[in-house]
Amino acid sequence: MEMNVFWEEELETLSLRDLKRLQLRRLKTAFGYASQSPYYRVMFQRLGLTADSFGDIEDIRKIPFTTKDDLRSHYPYGLVALPLREAVRLHSSSGTTGRPTVIFHSRHDLASWANLVARCLYSVGVRDTDVFQNTSGYGMFTGGLGFQYGAERLGCLTVPAAAGNSRRQIKFMRDFGTTVIHAIPGYVVRLADVFREMELDPRRDTNLKTLVIGAEPHTEEQRRRIETLLGVKAFNSYGLSEMNGPGVAFECTHQTGLHLWEDAFYPEIIDPDTLEPLPDGNTGELVLTSLDRQAMPILRYRTRDLTRIIPGRCPCGRTHRRIDRIKGRTDDMFIIKGCNIFPMQIEKILMKTPETGNNYLITLKTVHQADEMLVEVELKELFTDNYGNLEKLTQKLYQEIRDEVLVAPRIKLVEPGSLPKNDGKAVRVVDLR
Repeated sequence: MEMNVFWEEELETLSLRDLKRLQLRRLKTAFGYASQSPYYRVMFQRLGLTADSFGDIEDIRKIPFTTKDDLRSHYPYGLVALPLREAVRLHSSSGTTGRPTVIFHSRHDLASWANLVARCLYSVGVRDTDVFQNTSGYGMFTGGLGFQYGAERLGCLTVPAAAGNSRRQIKFMRDFGTTVIHAIPGYVVRLADVFREMELDPRRDTNLKTLVIGAEPHTEEQRRRIETLLGVKAFNSYGLSEMNGPGVAFECTHQTGLHLWEDAFYPEIIDPDTLEPLPDGNTGELVLTSLDRQAMPILRYRTRDLTRIIPGRCPCGRTHRRIDRIKGRTDDMFIIKGCNIFPMQIEKILMKTPETGNNYLITLKTVHQADEMLVEVELKELFTDNYGNLEKLTQKLYQEIRDEVLVAPRIKLVEPGSLPKNDGKAVRVVDLR
């Protein structure tokens, strides 16, 4: 095994026994902080829970789940566990309706968060000799400041380029010798388009070697296509603002799942319908507890993200369990004609099809009192309609998507660049029913 692959070797290679002991100590500490918040104080008193209620980490199930609705209904200060003078920053979720979810941080919380992000970057080979360019927005979105402080903690020269202005992004990459960039998958595709427009090849005309992607679900096929577009290794990042943001789980160089940092977060996988725990290897909803946060610890938070704990150990030597890439969300699943469908099921097919581009849109609507699913997908620029190719491709996609989701779609092939693009998270489904 390569030397110096660990940022914090003692913590990253803890035995299961020692890890559980650490988790229990930190759970009791987190419980103590949470008890000072109006929301949890009332709950714990009603249930008769104290720190002594937890004899081992599995006793965490005595605590009820926390949901996004709980955070919204107790906005803004109902879950704050410290006097406000001890909170130094807040971040808000990107929700577009109703009250936002707001997370508060103390100085300790921010230092812990930066260290976790540094650990993530180190695990994929980023070092203090790298130039790290962040294409995420700065402000309420955690991907900007989260990666900024993590890369600084690691010692990288950082380029806080922020979102958008792709030509300027590319200029910065070339001028400053950027070796690592952080971007959401949809924006990487846009960057690749602009490289072509500028008649530049990222392999030849930049020093890029590492890409960190996250913030929106994507398939393995999408990841491999992105790696081909930029000629770099792309590593998957997982985080959510309720648990800091980035820094919750991250791939290592083996790319065999995302190590979830169990010294800072306790994971559970539950059946989203019965709410019962599922064994490792089974796909369900991820539930997380923050173990090392003071200003606003959140206990047993239902993330709505669907994944599984990957059984077995990773070859890298880290003992923290790995989660699989996010399959979808319990709340972005749509139901049509009695079938539960996740957009990523369709994306997986499209990304494996050489003739299609990277942008697609699923539209659901009611036609003659029946639900219909339209899948619009952009073609690649070089694709031509010689010998009826369009008709053949349409039929091929129709059959493969129908076999996958058990619903017959309408397929519409469109010209490159004709579907809406933005520099934020891609909109993949429009429900007009």
